[in-house]
Amino acid sequence: MTGRRIVVTGAFGTLGAAVAKAAAAGGERLALLDFAPAPPDGLVADCGPGAVVLPGVDLTDPAAASRAMDAAAAGLGGIDALLNIAGGFAWETLDGGDPATWDRLYRMNVATASNACRAALPHLRASPAGRIVNVGANAALRSGAGMGAYAASKAGVHRLTESLAEELKGDRITVNAVLPSILDTPANRADMPKADPALWVSPTELSAVILFLASEPASAVTGALVPVMGRV
Repeated sequence: MTGRRIVVTGAFGTLGAAVAKAAAAGGERLALLDFAPAPPDGLVADCGPGAVVLPGVDLTDPAAASRAMDAAAAGLGGIDALLNIAGGFAWETLDGGDPATWDRLYRMNVATASNACRAALPHLRASPAGRIVNVGANAALRSGAGMGAYAASKAGVHRLTESLAEELKGDRITVNAVLPSILDTPANRADMPKADPALWVSPTELSAVILFLASEPASAVTGALVPVMGRV
């Protein structure tokens, strides 16, 4: 992978930034999209002078997603891969929980991915090797208490991945998803202080799988839901 034009959504977060930095280190050209108003310190410098930075993008809005993908394609000269890292998490039981949480997680996880995919498709079709990689969740395969809203939304990402892979088989565009267990992030360490993060999946480890699925050598892989479990 050298010089491919890659769009990373959720690029200002822990995983998105790790993916972006790893891609840049491999010689890729990047567009960094996020809902946040500004990237974290050092990210843009790590991604090179040609990085296209698009803050404040609300991917739950189809029109905003379309404008962002057009801007990314204009800045990069096209799009070869879309990495849908944007998303969110909430732990909440159904009994006593807020019904709005289900809608919020659907928007954050399913709507952002579907809107980004739809907006990127005209540009991906122009690439000789278009790639879409989504982030699902192992928790969506068998859910637990308090995980209903999150698992349901990530299950939607899984079905989107499978459906779109079938839809795009004739367009030389592959669509896959990674299914991590627990990601080693500052937020997860704070929420689970007694757990051993050495057993979790590091952002670096997950980035490597995502970037392989986005690469030209992964052309034979589509519609796959790839578990990335660490040592959990």
